[in-house]
Amino acid sequence: MNRNIAIDGPAGAGKSTIAKLVAKQEKLVYVDTGAMYRAMGIYFSRLGADPADEAAITAQVDGADITIKYENDAQQVYLNGENVTGLLRTEEAGNMASKVSKNGAVREKMVELQQKLAQTTAVVMDGRDIGTVVLPDALLKIYLTASVEVRAMRRYKELVEKGEQCDLKAIEADIAERDHQDMTREISPLKQADDAVLVDSSYMTIEEVVKAITDLYRERLA
Repeated sequence: MNRNIAIDGPAGAGKSTIAKLVAKQEKLVYVDTGAMYRAMGIYFSRLGADPADEAAITAQVDGADITIKYENDAQQVYLNGENVTGLLRTEEAGNMASKVSKNGAVREKMVELQQKLAQTTAVVMDGRDIGTVVLPDALLKIYLTASVEVRAMRRYKELVEKGEQCDLKAIEADIAERDHQDMTREISPLKQADDAVLVDSSYMTIEEVVKAITDLYRERLA
């Protein structure tokens, strides 16, 4: 039985936080799609690839096999059989991932790998196009959002707690711009799937959001 959950939504809506908690509570595997893209960044960095050379990137992308496993309750990301989890947060991996993810062939390959994961185990997956492209047949689809103002304030508080100087209005403008880019991009734009349930977390606690989603999920399973 298909037991997958797809969570989409704009930047700063809390998708990853909620997805991890829902996965833990319902004993599902949380798939960090961002980590998978970073593993792809590592793959192309090691090849010495030029991200601007679309033909070369397209020709080489099928050489990457990326999967996620849970070992001792911790997510481990494997690239062609090698555990690269400790390399994912390097600046090099992030920069290359950002550049090659714009390539259509890379996105197609990532969708293929993500769908492969969801076929072998029950997952919670979050992103921008999970319910519309990656897992169109998911048992439950959630579109998790919050107002730009609320998302900006959340980000502002995170940065202040880290001791960073920041400007709330600038963060708001950045989030609004990112929303526009995500919703108008040519490949897999951010949008709510027709059969997704809208959850606006603007005035909800994390616990309330998790409960709302798990209640919906259990209804679907019944």
